[in-house]
Amino acid sequence: MSTVAITAADVNKLRTATGAGMMDCKKALVEANGDFEAAIEILRKKGQKVAANRSDRESTEGVAIAVVNADKTEGVAITLNCETDFVGKNEGFVKMANDFAAIALKSGSKDEFLAADFGGGLTVAEKLIEQTGVIGEKIEIGSFEKLNGAFIGSYVHSGKIAVLVALSANVEGAEEAAKNVAMQAAAMSPIALDESGVDQGTIDKEIEIAKDLLRQEGKPEAMLDNIAKGKLQRFFKDNTLVNQDYIKDSSMSVAAYIKSVNADLKVTGFKRVALG
Repeated sequence: MSTVAITAADVNKLRTATGAGMMDCKKALVEANGDFEAAIEILRKKGQKVAANRSDRESTEGVAIAVVNADKTEGVAITLNCETDFVGKNEGFVKMANDFAAIALKSGSKDEFLAADFGGGLTVAEKLIEQTGVIGEKIEIGSFEKLNGAFIGSYVHSGKIAVLVALSANVEGAEEAAKNVAMQAAAMSPIALDESGVDQGTIDKEIEIAKDLLRQEGKPEAMLDNIAKGKLQRFFKDNTLVNQDYIKDSSMSVAAYIKSVNADLKVTGFKRVALG
């Protein structure tokens, strides 16, 4: 039994520090006999228990974030995942995702990011556990992608898809061009930058699919290899970013669009993260 009077100001202070609900904060302060740090620890342990109980849940909702550094040479795209769209659209949840992204930008890998200091004596990983307890849903970092280049641009679609695009130079029009290409990647979901980025397993699979379809059409076996190679080129055109038809002007490819901005400009990389 607590011998310390728990005031509304105490409860509000704990709520501000942790994001936990009013009743949870009051219960933690009572249990801690008014000790603020002990109450925080109680709430963190609660988060661990909730996290353990929800570890097998699917967290396919949330928010996708892309952040680029001040000189436009490095970017990061992450997803902060939760279980329901209701939580994913919450203003506090979106703010937390942006706070995480700012830390992710300074981290070299996902592991380094999760071990980084979030503030308040917590690492990013510990903050995720704490917020699982606060929110009552499984909260985790889903995707983590970094991109470096001469110029990095970004685009986020409806908080569900985040894309980074690297260009070969920071020239006039680079920002708009990078955003347009990032919008392309968000909409068309390419599997690679160009044909050289498509793994051999995918190529072999597409060739076999093409051959099977040609056999069903009655094409002679001797012709299959050449026809399948032609279909593979179509696959590259449809599924690699720079070879795709540019969505804002289908008369040109993405590579041609970039050259229309600057004859020497190229897309050198991209990263795309999405919920679900």
